[in-house]
Amino acid sequence: MAVDRERVAVLVRELLEAIGEDPERPGLKQTPERVADAYTEFFAGVGTDAAAPLAHTISVSRGPAPDTLPSGAVILRDIIFRSVCEHHLLPFRGHAHLAYLPGEQVVGLGALPKVVDILSSRPQVQERLGEQIADVIAGSLDARGVLVVLDASHECVTMRGGRQPDASTVTIAARGELAEPAARAELIALIGAGRG
Repeated sequence: MAVDRERVAVLVRELLEAIGEDPERPGLKQTPERVADAYTEFFAGVGTDAAAPLAHTISVSRGPAPDTLPSGAVILRDIIFRSVCEHHLLPFRGHAHLAYLPGEQVVGLGALPKVVDILSSRPQVQERLGEQIADVIAGSLDARGVLVVLDASHECVTMRGGRQPDASTVTIAARGELAEPAARAELIALIGAGRG
């Protein structure tokens, strides 16, 4: 489903009027169209299949041959993401750290950030975003375990309400063998390794 740019622009114009602004003044004249363009990008994930980037997997076997997969985890750290909180329609942004224990399939590492981008390009809450990422990776790759750690700064916390500019929120979602805290402790340590 595509964003209805024209309708968004009309509604932004109405919003400007509702807060007592003149949408015809020079600084705001193009604002409705600019917001419509931004929303088209921010919400591009609505109606998009988040599993699609993981459709092209590589089957692997376990054993001593050079093309076999080790039994350890695949970790991808510091995937930058941004989203819009569904409670106030204010942005939140941060880093996603993903780990999975492959089953019989792996995927190109570039596919994982695409999953994060699709799911974060929707009205979201951080807690659900991590759960959705974990579900897509676990289901699409038939992974033995999945760990998703999100660390984000929320404008609804930094710019309004409590106004805590340095606050960040960390959420964890885990599936399969990594659902137990003891099993994921080493991976969480590796995700944090090398940070000052």
